[in-house]
Amino acid sequence: MSRYPLAGSGHPADIANPLETSMTTFSDTRDARPTDATPSVAATDHQRANKGRLATASMVGTTLEWYDFTVYNTLAALVFNHLFFPSVDPLVGTILALSTYAVGYVSRPLGGFVFGNLGDKIGRRAVLVLTLVLMGLTTGLMGLLPTYASIGIWSPVLLVALRFVQGVALGGEWAGAVLLSVEHGDQRKRGLNASWTQVGPSFGTLIATGLIALITLSISPDDFLAWGWRLPFLLSLVLVGFGLWVRRGVEETPMFEAIQHSARQAEMPIADVFRSHWRNLLVAGGSRIGSDVLYALMVVFTLTYVTGTLHLSRPLALTAVLVGTAFNALTVPLFGALSDKLGRRPVYGFGVLCAVAWAYGFFVLLDTSHPALIVLSVVIGLVIHAMMYGPQAAFVTEQFPTRVRYAGSSLAYTLAGILGGGFAPLIIVTLYKEFGTTVSVSLYVTAALVVTAIALLAARETAHQPLKD
Repeated sequence: MSRYPLAGSGHPADIANPLETSMTTFSDTRDARPTDATPSVAATDHQRANKGRLATASMVGTTLEWYDFTVYNTLAALVFNHLFFPSVDPLVGTILALSTYAVGYVSRPLGGFVFGNLGDKIGRRAVLVLTLVLMGLTTGLMGLLPTYASIGIWSPVLLVALRFVQGVALGGEWAGAVLLSVEHGDQRKRGLNASWTQVGPSFGTLIATGLIALITLSISPDDFLAWGWRLPFLLSLVLVGFGLWVRRGVEETPMFEAIQHSARQAEMPIADVFRSHWRNLLVAGGSRIGSDVLYALMVVFTLTYVTGTLHLSRPLALTAVLVGTAFNALTVPLFGALSDKLGRRPVYGFGVLCAVAWAYGFFVLLDTSHPALIVLSVVIGLVIHAMMYGPQAAFVTEQFPTRVRYAGSSLAYTLAGILGGGFAPLIIVTLYKEFGTTVSVSLYVTAALVVTAIALLAARETAHQPLKD
């Protein structure tokens, strides 16, 4: 356990230890004035600015990550079967397109190994800059790819190669973004602070879905298929530039600096995780699977089902995802903050129970084909997802000590991502194609949620405990 008590515990170390003071707010200790009874207005404004910059720095990487992934997911569900796999049945083409989507998850553990090691050895901040650049460049290049009509089989091959590199970068991004907020922030508010990273996927999905919806409404279907699909990929470079500007102004976390200065860094962080923290790795990874599969159902399969099975308009499907994602973005911090008060496991577990019920109720509303009910079904599903996703980042990172926290969190995130989010869209579409019923899909989602429930039951409550040293 940490040598330092929770901030505000009344222990003398709260005053005597400058490191603990630095962790009680998002602001840097060099900007604070601990000897002043009442900080100046300028100092207070500066602290608020630092808090905002840290929250933004935590969000920007996952915003870009899920912007990239949502653009890919959406286009894979809507047009990639025509652009890269035109010689097969449309549903089979969709399955092949979603298979290339899974490649981005399969390559994530490689990024988790590489960047997880680096994050615990050279620092959180440096790795986050590197992963951000790599993500943005690969996504931009996807927007320049020639289609199957131009270069034949090399088109999907290049798509898979870029998807692989993108996944490697993403494998090292999430854990560092979470640690940036968790290791800087008030230790009594880790759930809320870590949840800002979890808001990033909602923002990324919101921006991507909104942009694609705007493009589809602004140009003809033929123009969208000819060149309009490229625009969302190319515009990701704007997010990269903003992200680099934000992260350049953020200092290294005080917890990592303390480990670095005391020469207590792990020589081989990844090996340490597998040797000494394998149980925590299973718990942290298992906790992700159910929420990832539910998200794939709400955001990816909704598009395929509404347009392909119900034969309703593409803008309606995109609007449902857009509105649902907005509610997800608003509620993730609320459930993160609630987990600081009630505990990670109660909030997370209630979300699992609600998700099991909604795995079946979701299709009841969809099958009405009523636009308002379709939107409502996605909104409810993504609010339930937020119940699990809000506490998730803090829960995962709290399983590991500082010296291997980046490596352990990265591995948990990436390895679980393969079983959860990576193959979920492919499995869902395949199950539906083979059995012709949504019950098979609901049973699959239920099975994934059972895995998450088992992980939560095996875990200790961490919300009101100090981080492990």
